[in-house]
Amino acid sequence: MYRTRSTQLTCLAILSSLTLITPAAYPVDLTIPPSTDEHGTLNNQPVGLDGLSLPPDYALELDDIQIENFDLWDRIRKGFAIPDLNNPLVATHTTWYSARPDYIQRISQRGSRYLFHVVQELEKRQMPTEIALLPFIESAFNPQAFSSAKAAGMWQFIPSTGRDYNLKQNAFRDERRDVLASTNAALTYLQRLYGMFGDWQLALAAYNWGEGSVSRAIAKAEAAGRPTDFNSLSAYMPSETRNYYPKLQAVKNIIASPAQFGIKLPTVENQPYFVSIKKTRDIDVKLAAQLAELPMEEFKALNPQFNRPVITGSPNTQILLPQSNAEKFKENLSNWTKALSSWTAHKVTVARERIESIAARFKTTPEVIREANAIPPNMHPKAGSTVLVPKPPTAPDKDIGQEVADNAMLAVEPDEPPRKKITIKVGKRDTVDTIAKRYKVKVAEIKHWNELKNDKLTPGQSLKLEIRQPKKGKGKAKAEKTEKPADKRRPAHGESEHKRTQR
Repeated sequence: MYRTRSTQLTCLAILSSLTLITPAAYPVDLTIPPSTDEHGTLNNQPVGLDGLSLPPDYALELDDIQIENFDLWDRIRKGFAIPDLNNPLVATHTTWYSARPDYIQRISQRGSRYLFHVVQELEKRQMPTEIALLPFIESAFNPQAFSSAKAAGMWQFIPSTGRDYNLKQNAFRDERRDVLASTNAALTYLQRLYGMFGDWQLALAAYNWGEGSVSRAIAKAEAAGRPTDFNSLSAYMPSETRNYYPKLQAVKNIIASPAQFGIKLPTVENQPYFVSIKKTRDIDVKLAAQLAELPMEEFKALNPQFNRPVITGSPNTQILLPQSNAEKFKENLSNWTKALSSWTAHKVTVARERIESIAARFKTTPEVIREANAIPPNMHPKAGSTVLVPKPPTAPDKDIGQEVADNAMLAVEPDEPPRKKITIKVGKRDTVDTIAKRYKVKVAEIKHWNELKNDKLTPGQSLKLEIRQPKKGKGKAKAEKTEKPADKRRPAHGESEHKRTQR
């Protein structure tokens, strides 16, 4: 041990110079001067970047210290724990990926925002770090990825599986795209699958194909007296699943020895890319990015879960920002004197409430309403939907309630052509139901138009109706329409059970 103060200070000076050229394995800044007590005695407790004492796990013995020069790729390699898979498909996919260095570079660069967090979470759970590479296969590390099977986010959860793992999906946010929430859900799901099968290759196959499908394949193999490892079960798998783990193995091969394949990986520092900030008040997405002095593209890459131009505040709301931008955000927010949000929520309670009438009520344009709520042209919100509208000047500081935000939904349907208003006389045998069928309207509509409290009608009574006008050329198109046989195709094998509604 180093016993004298001068010797210790000399050693620290040497270590300080080393930190300028060799990054430490953890974000510990050895250039911070050693602290002393009131008697001038050197304290042995190490300090971190904030100048505070580090927990015991980070204790450094100066005579036994080792400074390792590695980035996050090295850390991932050291955590590889799944036995390597060897089959012709692995060779095929390794060749495919290695022939596309620009593709590997682009995805790695995109994933550099998220990899440290994923690796940290894997290590906490003592899971193999190969799993950190799974988004290469699932989404190309794009947290805004959305598949034709309605799977969303970096880990590609379908709506039902997302709900099973407590990922909120409402009009204002979709936590399947949330970097923190979706990673937690994906790792929890994979741990559960590993608990079922006791084999990571089969757990990953089940992540793609569904645990029920893998269980049935195992039962078939056992009944046939065959082994139940991945290679043996691949004969029972659809094409997508048969290729799924081999793709991950191919990426693992390249990450393990990039030089062997002529690949140069981008440097990914072994330290957090982002920090989280809690936000209990509503704030416009555009303003949040502005206060953080962050380009909108980068802000959305870290916070892709927000569906609307406002972030609804709550005790659980977090936004992710790089460390330096987080400091700028806090400083700029403290100096901001205007309203943080320019939006509020409006619930559509009247059937077929048109966007034009909503826009007029909130003194804006239909285009603003459509853009803010991603409502396509010629569509309108159904009754029960919650739409975002400009905040009235009378309530500039009123936030959208958490209950409203958590339960907000938006469903749309096609606009109908304008209806023609007519008046009819009730016949002797007419009822509200027969009139509704004759004019192709709803009973509730007839009662609403005529303020009827019940279904009772009197012969000779006048009724107001609003009937649909036939579209031009509709009769001709109907006559020319030919009947096509029903499409009885089964879902393509490449459509995984994880990415479509569970059967």
